[in-house]
Order: sequence, then C-alpha cells, then structure tokens
Amino acid sequence: MRRILAITMGIVSAGAIAATALAASMDDMVGKWKWQDFVVECVKGGEHGISCKVASGPKNVGMEMIMSPLKKENDHFVGKVKHPVNEQVYNTKISMADKDSWRLDGCTDDGACASGTFVRVK
Repeated sequence: MRRILAITMGIVSAGAIAATALAASMDDMVGKWKWQDFVVECVKGGEHGISCKVASGPKNVGMEMIMSPLKKENDHFVGKVKHPVNEQVYNTKISMADKDSWRLDGCTDDGACASGTFVRVK
C-alpha cells in the first residue's frame, strides 16, 4: 500500500512539474509564429508590452494584432487581439499548448468566435 501511495505521489509531482513548465510568460511569445498562410512576429515592447505584427501573408502585412495589455490569468493570458484575416477584434484567451505553439480562443463583442493554433517558425 505504501509503495502504491509513493508511486502515485511521484506521478502527481511529475505532473505538477510539467504543468509548471508550461506556465507561460509573455517572453515565451517572442518569436515568429505561423497560422494558416500568415506569419506573425512578436517582439517585446510596443504600447502593450508585446507587439505582434503580421510579417507575411495574403493580406494585412504590418498590422498590429495586440490591441490591449495581455493580463495573466492562471496558466493563460487574456486580452484583445485583432484577427489577421478579418481585422475584427476578439476578446481572446491565449494559452501555451507546448513550447512551440500557442492556442488562441476568442469572440468579438458581437458574438463571432474563432480559434487557432500558432506554431513557432524554426
């Protein structure tokens, strides 16, 4: 019984360490990210502490996507993000799926919703 308890505690501890490793910071957003036909480049600075602009794609090259400060909530960020295709602003939850991908989920004030995964360009 003690052995089962020790193994279970070891698994729980390993899971907690892994979850902590994915607790992202804004620094983890810095870099180039691909989503569909777009590449977005994020750098430190700008009006909201981080700037993410469309670096290449079928339209809106140069457009700033971060429209408000990104606030840390538990293991994700929330803020207003402009969609690279339709230029609508979404109230967005941004979470790091792993070290090379971000998941964005959000809705406009009018109720249109969108989501997507941005993958690091290597």
